[in-house]
Amino acid sequence: MRPKEALLGLARMSGAFALFRAMNRRRILVLTYHRFSNIPRARRTSAASLAAQLDYLASHYTVLPLSTIETCLHEGRPLPPWTAAVTIDDGYSDFYEIAWPALRRRKMPATVFVVTDFVDGKRWIWTDKLPFLLSHTAAGDLALDVAGQSISGVLTGESLRRQLALRINGILKDQPDGLKDRLIDEIAAQCLVNLPAQPPGDSESCTWEQLREMESAGIEVGSHTVTHPVLTRVTADHLRRELEQSRGRLEDMLGHPVTLFCYPNGAYDRTVRDAVARAGYGLAVTSDDGLNDATIDPLAIRRIHNEEQDLVHFQQSTSGFEEAKNQLRRAGYTTSSPVRIR
Repeated sequence: MRPKEALLGLARMSGAFALFRAMNRRRILVLTYHRFSNIPRARRTSAASLAAQLDYLASHYTVLPLSTIETCLHEGRPLPPWTAAVTIDDGYSDFYEIAWPALRRRKMPATVFVVTDFVDGKRWIWTDKLPFLLSHTAAGDLALDVAGQSISGVLTGESLRRQLALRINGILKDQPDGLKDRLIDEIAAQCLVNLPAQPPGDSESCTWEQLREMESAGIEVGSHTVTHPVLTRVTADHLRRELEQSRGRLEDMLGHPVTLFCYPNGAYDRTVRDAVARAGYGLAVTSDDGLNDATIDPLAIRRIHNEEQDLVHFQQSTSGFEEAKNQLRRAGYTTSSPVRIR
């Protein structure tokens, strides 16, 4: 049996999730969500799964506003054991429709990171464009040149179209921001599909009115930039505008200071991190996986990702067990390397 499989089996038999949770009680758990659905759906958290996960959090953790964690980290004040925070990226309307009612019923705080041009109705989240194009093209198969890479696939069903869209988005993520937009337009032309100026209903943002309503009931709103670019792929001036203008727009529309930030697509480096600090943010979350020690850089907070997780895997990842399993893998344990837990 492979070490990871052995560890998982041991966890289920002996309650190792509880052991790991106890071992990590002084570390900070920050959870990531993106999209929600009323029924099970690919790459979304269903209402039933979310309810089970939130109930588990309420029973095993002290769920705090992210701003409280920000203050304690900067002031060196201790946090309660088993501290957790809930974060939601992008601010799609399904957060307001599905996730917020579940949070409100439990009086559980959370932070939603929004893209200001998206809320203003000026643009899509760029990663939604390829799924839209491939789901609306009449072509039965597709052969594209994307930034010098040949991409081809048969478009015979939703799953294959979604997989192809993910492949193309992965290539586009590595392109400079302006080139990425031009390539999407070229792909739209090859698909013979016109992209609407505003995203369709399934890909809409929360409104400012909805954000203010949620803020009045314990939801914090943070910045996810103006246009959701890959920040490591933009100029220094563009980077500054994304950070400063999004914060300014949020403060104007919400009427209070905004100090929480989320790196779009998880892309950041030292230059981006320092620009975030100069723009006045006090805490920023990444897509780096893992728990956080009290010594963590507040502008490089790690998170645990939750899409499509059943409750067992949710317990595994939140306890720190998944992190330990990955560390074993990186250390090079194989089937010939015995694993002992004492």
